[in-house]
Amino acid sequence: MGKKVYNAKARQNPQTIVDNSAIKNIQIEVDVVAGGSGIGGGYDEANALVLPSQKRATKIKVEKRQNVKILTKKQRKHLQGIVDKKKKKEGRAKLLDDLAAVQIPEAELQQYTSISTVQTVGLKRLQTLDEYLSRKKEKQLQVQQLSTSGRRVNAIKGAAKRKLLTEEQDEFDSKRKNPNVVGIDDDEDDDDDDDDTSESSDAESGSNKAETEAKADVVAHTSTDAGKETIAPQPPQVKKLKPKTAAKQGILAPAHKTIYVPVHRTDEVQAARHKLPILAEEQQVMEAINENPIVIVAGETGSGKTTQIPQFLYEAGYASNKMIGITEPRRVAAIAMSKRVAYEMNLSANEVSYLIRFEGNVTPATRIKFMTDGVLLKEIESDFMLNKYSVIILDEAHERSVYTDILVGLLSRIVPLRHKRGSPLKLIVMSATLRVSDFTENARLFKVPPPVLKVEARQFPVTIHFQKHTPDDYLAEAYRKTAKIHSQLPEGGILIFVTGQLEVNQLVRKLRRSFPYNAETAKQTAKTPLAKEVPETSTASNADNTEDALEQEFDMKRVIRNIRKTKKKFLSQISLPKINLDDYKLPGDDTEADMYEQALGSERDSQAGSDLDDASDADDADGLGSALDEAVSSASRQPMWVLPLYSLLSSEKQNRIFQPVPEGCRLCVVSTNVAETSLTIPHIKYVVDSGRQKTRLYDKITGVSAFVVTYTSKASADQRAGRAGRVSAGHCYRLYSSAVYNDLFEDFAMPDIQQKPVDDLMLQMRCMGIDRVVHFPFPSPPDQVQLQAAEHRLTVLGALEARSATEEAQSSSSGDGKDLPPAITQLGRVISRFPVAPRFGKMLALSHQQQLLPYTICLVAALSVQEVLIEIGVQRDEDVAPTANKFHEKRRSWAASGNYQLLGDPMVLLRAVGAAEYAGSQGKLASFCETNGLRQKAISEVRKLRVQLTNEINLNVSGANVCVDPELKPPTDAQARFLRQILLAGMGDHVARKVPLNEIADKDERRRLKYAYNCADMVEPAFLHASSVLKQKVPEWIIYQDAYELQNGDSSKMFIRGITAIEPEWLLLYVPLLCNIRDVREDPAPRYKPSEGKIYCYVDATFGKAAWDLPLSEVEIPPSEKACCYFAMFLLEGSVCPKLAEFKPKLKSTPGSMIKSWSNMNDKVLRFKRALISKKIQTRQALQAAWERDSNFLLEEYQNLLYDVALSELTPIWPPAVAEAAT
Repeated sequence: MGKKVYNAKARQNPQTIVDNSAIKNIQIEVDVVAGGSGIGGGYDEANALVLPSQKRATKIKVEKRQNVKILTKKQRKHLQGIVDKKKKKEGRAKLLDDLAAVQIPEAELQQYTSISTVQTVGLKRLQTLDEYLSRKKEKQLQVQQLSTSGRRVNAIKGAAKRKLLTEEQDEFDSKRKNPNVVGIDDDEDDDDDDDDTSESSDAESGSNKAETEAKADVVAHTSTDAGKETIAPQPPQVKKLKPKTAAKQGILAPAHKTIYVPVHRTDEVQAARHKLPILAEEQQVMEAINENPIVIVAGETGSGKTTQIPQFLYEAGYASNKMIGITEPRRVAAIAMSKRVAYEMNLSANEVSYLIRFEGNVTPATRIKFMTDGVLLKEIESDFMLNKYSVIILDEAHERSVYTDILVGLLSRIVPLRHKRGSPLKLIVMSATLRVSDFTENARLFKVPPPVLKVEARQFPVTIHFQKHTPDDYLAEAYRKTAKIHSQLPEGGILIFVTGQLEVNQLVRKLRRSFPYNAETAKQTAKTPLAKEVPETSTASNADNTEDALEQEFDMKRVIRNIRKTKKKFLSQISLPKINLDDYKLPGDDTEADMYEQALGSERDSQAGSDLDDASDADDADGLGSALDEAVSSASRQPMWVLPLYSLLSSEKQNRIFQPVPEGCRLCVVSTNVAETSLTIPHIKYVVDSGRQKTRLYDKITGVSAFVVTYTSKASADQRAGRAGRVSAGHCYRLYSSAVYNDLFEDFAMPDIQQKPVDDLMLQMRCMGIDRVVHFPFPSPPDQVQLQAAEHRLTVLGALEARSATEEAQSSSSGDGKDLPPAITQLGRVISRFPVAPRFGKMLALSHQQQLLPYTICLVAALSVQEVLIEIGVQRDEDVAPTANKFHEKRRSWAASGNYQLLGDPMVLLRAVGAAEYAGSQGKLASFCETNGLRQKAISEVRKLRVQLTNEINLNVSGANVCVDPELKPPTDAQARFLRQILLAGMGDHVARKVPLNEIADKDERRRLKYAYNCADMVEPAFLHASSVLKQKVPEWIIYQDAYELQNGDSSKMFIRGITAIEPEWLLLYVPLLCNIRDVREDPAPRYKPSEGKIYCYVDATFGKAAWDLPLSEVEIPPSEKACCYFAMFLLEGSVCPKLAEFKPKLKSTPGSMIKSWSNMNDKVLRFKRALISKKIQTRQALQAAWERDSNFLLEEYQNLLYDVALSELTPIWPPAVAEAAT
């Protein structure tokens, strides 16, 4: 109620209505005499004022004021629209009359064929429509028969009509979905009709629905009472469609042509596919891919995204005209996934193929192509738009390798370009634990955030078990946990995660000794289930019941109770047997393991894994745990099938994990982090996670690496746990506490691009035309320090143009980012064509002379592959010591003396690869590798890389007929010297000098640094690797391939490997950018070499930031004004142009005065020198180039230096260098 107006009653101004009807009822009793004038006999006019008998009724009428409602802009617009529509309707009759006037006659209209009768759906669907029309006619006949007959099963009024309406609505839906059938397209004028009738239609449908439900209930109740078997079904609810609703909302997606490519799978594969979670999300995934150019699929381990999404795309027709490309970070995964998809789709390897660095089976008929990310990056260099592909899938993006990050950045620009050209490319980024924020929240990467599809993956739950305390010796703890799982828990494979190859081999040997495999014992053990190894007492009566047996097999609580009862049985019935411990190879610290488990307490939780720990605690509490374990294990120990898995393992041994396990054995796989996401190992039920991984940390500036055992990330830990839930409910035993997991584990691992050198990445991007790498849209951009260090190393190699100190100062002082980065050189473009590191590419580019290409190719291939030689420094066991000594002696014989020995460790690799190639040609490769300590898998990779590099060189270098010769002879002594120089050219930034012991006063320090070296970019001294063949010689100057740091407790020690001895005078020739020339020696004086047209001199120089003094060396004179003055002296002497020698006696000043400072006081001499200095001429080639541009260059300046020589005498011979070449 609003506020009352002041003096409202007075302001009303009401109207008073008087009721005069009572006046008419007044009775006049005086007799009136017509015409009389007397009092009693005439008319008295005063009678009209006779008062009525009652008071007149009055009524006060108050007028109600109607407040005018002010309409909003939206309401006025809406009402105006209604008025406009009504006006249109008023003129519709006239419009129809006008249309009828111009309509063609009926007779002529009959001669045309209706579009509805024209066949426009295609021959394949014509039969389907004919069947649909025939079924519709049959239904109409049935309805007519029911209407004419006197008896109906369902007597609901209007049921047949609603049924027909439903069928017509289905027909209308089919017409709208079929793009080949001309459907109904209401015009805009009919929208108001739909709006006006919406409420009535909804009300009508609601009433019909209520009536239908009520009548259906009555019919059902009646039919039930009558005992009838059939109940009339409730007719479906019919909704009126509005075809233009989606269009009004603006969400109508462009029509996508539906294509289905049939795939004939086997019943077994089809049944296995239906168990994968992603199969239920097929429609959602395909709709997102069809409607969006970029899609992110985040599915946990086991979702089937890697194998199923390529099949979805194939069935949707994406492989009809182009290929579907899938990238994997590892070669093993690319090969395994291609074989699996080909098997599931029942296609050959020609259609589902793979391509990795050294091999592949891609054919012109390939439709689905698996490859490594580096292969796709190389294809982008040759075909930037990727015109051969319709879809690119980046799998395992959570690993964030360098190649994956640059591929995401490049494809984020390629996809819009392909869309503009009318040939769209789809990008799908898939990962198990994707850091989605790096993609969705990165505006530089994707302007429009791509949709994220999350697919639930884990089919079975996985129970996580943490330790109460985090042990330091996680390897021993992993063994103890595995032994308990094997001896006390039901059947199921065990997967153990450790850090590296050495730990894998140690744990495999220990488990194989503890649970050896014997075929006869395994068959006997296989007859009894694993959970029934312990004799039963209380459940013996139910042993014949199959269901109880199976329940007991998987009920871990009952297993633990039976073990406790077995212990009582041993105590009460028999005495413990005497056991000869010499008959067993169990580790001596097994008892200590049980004592350690006693500290874990009892009854942590009610889960099976906790009961396992509780049982062991209870056994150890009374001092009988170890004896009981020994008795049970000796009586009924099940063998274990233990297999290693790491990246350097051969493919044949890696595939053993997929082969059937021998009968009666439990599968146990000891693996590094390669089994986290790349491979899915079958039949794994238990996971033992050490929580550690061996991480290679790089120094961003020096490139020094350090292998450090660190905790994994939480994402990696979840990946490891997911491996236990593939076949059934599994368990993951984490060998660390929950506090360590929450406090010390990072959410995600740092991407590789932010912690590794990016030299090859920058060079490839510069060759692609991406000059400003810092502005590239990386998902996680590298640090500015990394980019600057990579640019510096490429400049030292000569792949990028070197900038002068002045240019460097100007670019650093400006700081506006507008300065252009150094341009790529021709050498840099050649280096980028080789699939190796830039430093190795330069070595290949410089080896086209002295017949060094075959040796350099072999050497580069051996240096690029890791772990070619078995490291003999880690073999410390007494039984393998003779073998290690044998390996060492063989390698020293390969680099015995002379330049062979000075070539060092690369010479050992060169001889080893050559000998292995020869042995392979004789069919003795396996025995040769085993005898000489070589890895056969690494030798095979070296050969594949040799073939690839040879093909690249033959294609890019004309006349280079290089072949992979299995009988390649060792290089000569001179060739070995050239190979040392080539190695220096590629590793000029990896120079080290022996620590000068004469500068150290402390004796202990001198003894410690006796074999130490100072590296150019490092402060701490480094030591030679133990397996280096130069460890005894200890040369003064060396180059190294790799520097790494080893942690030993709180201290660390630097080591270098891949050692080659060099001569210090080579540094000025092959690494000039790192040398600092202090002064040009005048004694001995510089000399001019006519064969090269250059000036050579002796200089005082230093190397590197530490300014190591270099010996006196003759080099080409460095660019400077003094070099131009020396060139002027040799020019006047006639050394450059012999034609000018005859004018030497007529010179006003001696040629030697050109290098004197006092000669600047002579204007004519100064003009001659400035002419050369201005054009930076200090070589004969530069002078000839200047004369080609201006033939009169130096003519006037030279004539001014001569006595009595006219200009006309010099003109015929000028320029003298050209005249000399003509003669």
